[in-house]
Amino acid sequence: MRKTGLLLALAAILFGTALFVATLFVVGTAHADEVRLKDLGRFQGWRENPLVGYGIVTGLSGTGDSPRNEVTRQALKNVFGRLGITVTPEQVQSRNVAVVTVTANLPPSASVGDRIDVTVASSGDARSLAGGTLLMTPLMGPDQQSYAIAQGSLVVSGYRFDADQNRRQKNFPTSGVLPGGATVERTVDANLGVQEGAVTFVLRQGDFTTVENAARNINSMLGSARASVLAADRIRISTQGWAESFNSLLSRVENVRVQPDDLARIVVNERAGTVVAGGGVRISNVVIAQGDIKVSVSIDNTASQPNIYGGYVRDAGGLIVTNTRLDVDEERNAVLRFPDATVADLAQGLARAKVPTRTMIDILQAMKAAGALHAEIIVQ
Repeated sequence: MRKTGLLLALAAILFGTALFVATLFVVGTAHADEVRLKDLGRFQGWRENPLVGYGIVTGLSGTGDSPRNEVTRQALKNVFGRLGITVTPEQVQSRNVAVVTVTANLPPSASVGDRIDVTVASSGDARSLAGGTLLMTPLMGPDQQSYAIAQGSLVVSGYRFDADQNRRQKNFPTSGVLPGGATVERTVDANLGVQEGAVTFVLRQGDFTTVENAARNINSMLGSARASVLAADRIRISTQGWAESFNSLLSRVENVRVQPDDLARIVVNERAGTVVAGGGVRISNVVIAQGDIKVSVSIDNTASQPNIYGGYVRDAGGLIVTNTRLDVDEERNAVLRFPDATVADLAQGLARAKVPTRTMIDILQAMKAAGALHAEIIVQ
């Protein structure tokens, strides 16, 4: 199958038709399967808490912050001062250290002594953090209280080397991770927001059909009308008169099976050149015209330098000859019809088209403008 030209595709749309082609296309199932309610949202008040701190990474091989970075020198002076060493910021002239920011998320169920992952990123002009070790860094919450302490060797998935104005770099070596690199020192009590004898479940993505299905299934599971819809993303669940423990109620609710409603949505990533769509996305009657005319113009320039026996004529000019060749290649046309089809049908029927995904993105947007594609297009 030959490639479809964008010009013919747009012309087909102008005549009331729509064209769809793809090279890298991911299609979902036509109908969503039932999933657990916990996979669609959370109980109100049950969330992670962000932590942040700043520290010093040492052990770098000349790839740390430059001596002109005053923040790094002051931070290193403070570290030495806590260790009983008195130095001035001017005495710190090493490129083996770097000042960094450290971030982490404290789970709502974390206990004292638990280990959590942290992310480290350079805050100065360091070239690479590879091979570095993060010194003891307290991580604070929004209330300026310390909840964890991070320390350990960095894992950096990249490198950068400089020599004689030449550079070789892979990924971004100015950031890294410490798997389990922080120890929880203070816990956060999760407040599930029990008000007036009820808890609230919050859907990650609001949808009236999905929330009604969830409330109906919760009542069927519990055997009573305890769940009621508050909004498109909120369900109120009464706890009054529940004979078992409060934890057993939450466990039953979050394991209720719910079938989320399908969303007619197509996600386009222009940078990666990929398209993801639900298999149930409907399109109007489609006519796909395949064919293209390719015009190739090639120019060859040749030069002839006059000469005489024994050498060239110094003051004589050369003769430049231009040869132009025009080639026209008209490909065979083909028309495919898809009456009342879905995106899944088109993806299967046009997998052999081998049209560049970048071209397909333009065609999708033109189909949406023409009213032939009945879905929301999200361009990332």
